[in-house]
Amino acid sequence: MKSITIHNLDDPLDSLIRQKARKEGLSLNSTIKKLLAESLGLSPKRGEERKKDFLDLFGFWSDRDLADFNKKISDFDKIDPGDWA
Repeated sequence: MKSITIHNLDDPLDSLIRQKARKEGLSLNSTIKKLLAESLGLSPKRGEERKKDFLDLFGFWSDRDLADFNKKISDFDKIDPGDWA
């Protein structure tokens, strides 16, 4: 495994990283590795990993389902000036 040294971190960034590490009970090294992996898309962000847990309850729409829905509600986009008189 490789090591990286980061120089001249701004105080606010340093503080936020340290707060996150304390809050999650992780070392600074683990916290920074986790943040980098999440930001680069190598691991799911908190909350995203749970999205799949609820698909059976809520399902999802295909592109066709969405097109059908939008077609059926298209009348809601029309404004009748008589409604505002």
